[in-house]
Amino acid sequence: MSAPAPATTVRLRGRSLQGRRAGVVTRVAAAAIDLAVILVGLAAGYAAVAGVVFVLNPRSFSWPTGLGWSLPVAVVVLATPYLAVCWSACGRTVGDLFLGLRVCVRDGQLLHPGRAVVRALGYLIFPAGLFWVPFDASRRSLQDVLFATMVVYDWEARG
Repeated sequence: MSAPAPATTVRLRGRSLQGRRAGVVTRVAAAAIDLAVILVGLAAGYAAVAGVVFVLNPRSFSWPTGLGWSLPVAVVVLATPYLAVCWSACGRTVGDLFLGLRVCVRDGQLLHPGRAVVRALGYLIFPAGLFWVPFDASRRSLQDVLFATMVVYDWEARG
C-alpha cells in the first residue's frame, strides 16, 4: 500500500490545474453539495412554516401536508437566488468552494447578476445540460454555451 501524497504534492497538482476548465465529475460533485445546501434550506423553511402553524393553532397542530406541486416551486424559488447571488458576488457556490471551482464569463470576470439569474434558471430547468461537458472540446455545459460562461479550477484566494 502506498503512503498518502504529501500536502505539498497536492498543492502543486492544484496549481497545475489552476485556470483550466473543470470536468463533469467535479462539477456534478459540486452540484450535489449545492443540492444538499438547498435541501437543508428547504427543510428549515418547512420547519418555520410548521412552527408558525403551531403558534397560531397549538391545540390542533399537524405537520403541513399536500405539498406536492409546491415542493419543486419552493426549490426553484430558493435555489435561483442562492445560485445567482453566489455566482455574481464571488463566482462560487458552497459546492464550488469545496471543490475549488469558479464560474465566470470568458474573460474571467464575475457574472453580471442578470446573466447569473438566467444561468441559474437554465440549470434548474434543464440540469441534464451539465452532461454536455464531456462532449464539448472546451468542457462547457449547454448552459455555458448559451450564456457565454465557463467553470474553471480556482483555488487561489483573490485580493
